[in-house]
Amino acid sequence: MPAGDTESVELWSVAERLADAAREETLRHFRALHLTTESKSEHFDPVTIADRNAESSMRAILGELRPEDGILGEEFEPKHGVSGLTWVLDPIDGTRGFISGTPTWGVLIALADGDGPILGLIDQPYIGERFMGGRGRAVLEGPQGSRPLNASETTSLADATLFTTFPEVGTLAEAAAFRRVSSKVQLTRYGCDCYAYALLAVGQIDLVIEAGLKAYDIQAPIAVIEAAGGIVSDWEGEPAHDGGRVLAAATPELHEAALELIA
Repeated sequence: MPAGDTESVELWSVAERLADAAREETLRHFRALHLTTESKSEHFDPVTIADRNAESSMRAILGELRPEDGILGEEFEPKHGVSGLTWVLDPIDGTRGFISGTPTWGVLIALADGDGPILGLIDQPYIGERFMGGRGRAVLEGPQGSRPLNASETTSLADATLFTTFPEVGTLAEAAAFRRVSSKVQLTRYGCDCYAYALLAVGQIDLVIEAGLKAYDIQAPIAVIEAAGGIVSDWEGEPAHDGGRVLAAATPELHEAALELIA
């Protein structure tokens, strides 16, 4: 990050403390036998004690270190701040994966101002990988050390790898729009939740297309992918900060080609 940018240093320090706290709480329950799961709606939308405890821990830290900031989280009511900054928290993005024991869920932490996310963090506690983007950072830190985030240079759909959570999420019409893109790419894979966005930021895949997202699902991935040189928008090419239908691409050419098929 820029030399002497003490504000960025402070904000990243807070973000990493949040991630550390959520990592501890989520790992306490991951792959635990007899983990109690509730559904937040009639269509199976699971939540666990790990989701709630992780968000509670992050909120407690923010109450101590950043009391004037707002908080938007998945599990509890929003907290309105007075600083113009809001922490956007998803304690477990991919709870279905979490309760199934797959290591593709993650902790999402973003900090947003009035124009959208200014920094974001995707943390996979079990693997020990942390993807960070914004305010001078574009880096993956994990078991293999530290490496810069760089989206791929793929420009053709025919050469692209596409990820999504479909068919779990989305209407029939949205699934059909997705298939129009899927039919043109080299490889399509399913079900990685936020980890797909992390893979795009590190250059492993090229496209992510999803629908039905909330702000806390996408703001951290937006910051991480944009720091890596990628593009994130909604299906009309507009900002996707509030969630909804999202298209993430490694390059402008790939983004435009996919947008033509789904818009």
